[in-house]
Amino acid sequence: MTSMSANTPRSSSRIGSKRQALFNERDFNRALQDGASAISVYRQWIKRSRELLDERFLAGEKIEPLITDLSWFTDQILTQAWCRFDWKDAQDVSLLAVGGYGRGELHPYSDIDIQILMDRNRLKHYKHNIEAFLTFLWDINLEVGQSVRTIRENIIEAKKDITIATALLESRTVYGNTALHAEVMSKVTRKNIWKHASFYTAKKNEQLERHRKHDDIEYSLEPNLKTAPGGLRDIQTISWIARHYLGTGNFKDLVLKGFLQRSEYMDLMRGRNFLWRLRYGLHMINRRREDRLLFEHQRKLAEIFGYENDSKSLSIEKLMQQYYQVILVNRQLNDVLLQLFDEEILRSKEKAKIVEINNRFQKRDNYIEAKHARVFRRTPMALIEVFVLITQDRSIEGIRASTIRMIRNSLHLIDDEFRKDVRNTSMFMEFLRSPHRMVTWLRKMKHYGVLSAYLPEFGRIVGQMQHDLFHIYTVDDHTLQVMENMRRFRHPEAEQKYPVAFQVIRQLPKIDLLYIAGLFHDIAKGRGGDHSELGVKDAENFCKRHHLGKWDTALVGWLVRNHLMMSGVAQREDIQDPAVIRNFALLVGDQTHLDYLYALTVADINGTNPSLWNTWRASLLRKLYHTTKRALSQGLEITVGKENRIQGTQDAALVLLKEDGFTKRQVSRLWKNPHEDYFLRETPEDIRWQTRALSEHANNSEPLIMIRNTAEGLYEGATQVFIRAERSAFLFANLSTAFDRLNLNIQDARMYNTDDHQCLVTFMVLEVDGTPLELSKPRLEQIRKTLMKYVVATQAISGNLHMAPTRKQRHFTRGTYTTLTNNVNKPYSILEVLCPDRPGLLAVIGHIFVDMGIIMHNAKITTLGENVEDVFFITDNRDRPLKDEQLIHDLQSRIRTRLDAEVSV
Repeated sequence: MTSMSANTPRSSSRIGSKRQALFNERDFNRALQDGASAISVYRQWIKRSRELLDERFLAGEKIEPLITDLSWFTDQILTQAWCRFDWKDAQDVSLLAVGGYGRGELHPYSDIDIQILMDRNRLKHYKHNIEAFLTFLWDINLEVGQSVRTIRENIIEAKKDITIATALLESRTVYGNTALHAEVMSKVTRKNIWKHASFYTAKKNEQLERHRKHDDIEYSLEPNLKTAPGGLRDIQTISWIARHYLGTGNFKDLVLKGFLQRSEYMDLMRGRNFLWRLRYGLHMINRRREDRLLFEHQRKLAEIFGYENDSKSLSIEKLMQQYYQVILVNRQLNDVLLQLFDEEILRSKEKAKIVEINNRFQKRDNYIEAKHARVFRRTPMALIEVFVLITQDRSIEGIRASTIRMIRNSLHLIDDEFRKDVRNTSMFMEFLRSPHRMVTWLRKMKHYGVLSAYLPEFGRIVGQMQHDLFHIYTVDDHTLQVMENMRRFRHPEAEQKYPVAFQVIRQLPKIDLLYIAGLFHDIAKGRGGDHSELGVKDAENFCKRHHLGKWDTALVGWLVRNHLMMSGVAQREDIQDPAVIRNFALLVGDQTHLDYLYALTVADINGTNPSLWNTWRASLLRKLYHTTKRALSQGLEITVGKENRIQGTQDAALVLLKEDGFTKRQVSRLWKNPHEDYFLRETPEDIRWQTRALSEHANNSEPLIMIRNTAEGLYEGATQVFIRAERSAFLFANLSTAFDRLNLNIQDARMYNTDDHQCLVTFMVLEVDGTPLELSKPRLEQIRKTLMKYVVATQAISGNLHMAPTRKQRHFTRGTYTTLTNNVNKPYSILEVLCPDRPGLLAVIGHIFVDMGIIMHNAKITTLGENVEDVFFITDNRDRPLKDEQLIHDLQSRIRTRLDAEVSV
């Protein structure tokens, strides 16, 4: 027979001694002639080959020859089996190896994919041989995946299915006429089958979809060696694209062609070989194909690999730590190479669109790149800056491959001096406050090694396992998952699944403090001791190094120390017991700490294992949150770190006002009168706006009315109205009535009495249908004119109020709930009103106060979807807390009767 494959049986003298031990043609034929059945002989040789290879594996032999020798042995067995049948020296049929077997990469129980290739449709002619051959393979316990196709059928199928096209790219002739395979390859690799760009895009999308199924997280505690991000399939993806585009899938050739640096090639081979050893071991100990690194297998493999327990870590943790380190490098190199192919295949013939960003960076076709090779060496700060720029510009799709390489090669520049440099700390805080894709690029920062270099404490948890029944991620991936959950809470689609978190996250005064707490809440795991306590030091050091204020630092430290407290109380204590709620409220201290803790707790549970978040846990935490919130509003609230928080807010506002040309003395004079609550509840940006207005209005005796749209926070899209007017018992009632006349719905209201008998009032309003206001000039004039009329009035203005409920409110009604409490330490009574929201509600309550001689000193108005939870701080007309039982009863009764009567209309 002519034109046979190079894999045709060869003389034993030409085969290495180890391969000769696996298969010796003379001995094999002698065994067949000794009288035993052919099936038993083949089975014995297959079994013996696995045993010999396993012995070599357990003896610590390098993995590459084991993989290739098994593939070679399979060639010999298939060749012998093929030659058992009479093909009559046929030149129009051959046996191919495809897929992993075609690459020459077989593990003990890998799929053995073969194809019987025919020049033309001769299936009827060869049908008996083909069926007998495949049956024989089954009988000898050689499980194969097979296809039977002509050259033409291969071309047709390859056009339709990229999986078939990919398998053919890696195919080779095992036995038969090699010209048949050569003809298939010449046609399959033509551009009209799969153009380079289409092939690259399809393979990249395959990878993205594969990663999506693993939540794009490479650090699962029970990973799949083949399909998980950073696994063997990612390495193969690069090989496939290279083979299609360059005609070679050999990584050494990629070095010669300039696609891989030699150091990268060595890293890639080390990573691949480590994964090969793990996969070989998995197959060996399971005696079947198994690619999942399950807990029960990890311990056995750690023993095989020679890891031992010590005082710092378990053998299994050492094994997995090495696995995670390998996976991280694999992902880095996969990113670099895919980006290189993207630039070479998709964009090389396009005219580059270059947009300068600054002296260090530019956008090339929407990918950011360093403008020259010395950018990071000259300006190390740029190692953080590049990520900031990406998160600030949504048009930037990624980082150019050359710049990724420069980043990886510049990590040594991130030292203690770098970490203390105020330019770098400011840049990192700017990154945490970035509006877009912050966590996505924080992951990339980890992948490229920047995050571990900048935060060595984070580097210590990279790949850190968590051996329990709950955590499904390593500590570092869990941490980033928690931060991603925090970001998700802001999105409208989160409102249904996380209704409380959706509201809470939008009213936090500084969202970056929550992110920092998330970043550090588990930072001390694996050190021994209480990680919650140990992590506080790292978190506080971070805050100080990044120049956060005392209150901010204290809050972050408190959250890290207590991040398990709320879930513990909700699940282990009787939250129906008022004493439990009281104790928890005292530990929390104030509403702000409760909001931060709730958001962190929900993000943490969902980042531990999504299956842990169920309706039971959700209801427990929601119940604990609301009952604690009510307890705080009824007098238990003691603002934690109040002085530091006030000072921090004032300092931040002062910095902004100095940018506007104000001096500290001018600002101090303007801030002389507001109550301390003003600096606890208003943001620095709002204080800046209001202070500027007060300054401009200083010599004007008329009330001040300022209106603007808000751009962020809980009431994003609402209109903010700031009023300074003379204090009166009916001011709140009149303002609420004015908004009702304007058909505006009050979302939030804050009142602050000043020492000079003035009142500062802030309202957040929407149109009555919940949409933002269109602040046209006529509309602004109408609002100002109406508000001014009601502000300057010398008595309460009532009239018919628009209290009619909406159609939805009529179908989903519940009664009004009120409570009134007195606290011996407070100079006022606290009235709480919970009811469905509706237009004119505050105006009705305000006029009831006026009619009954009740003085309102402050209010906290909260709208949560269709409901409101309003708290009023009130006294009688002699400025004393309400003590008269009849008055207390009548006040609550009138409110409930009036509000419920309107809904039932």
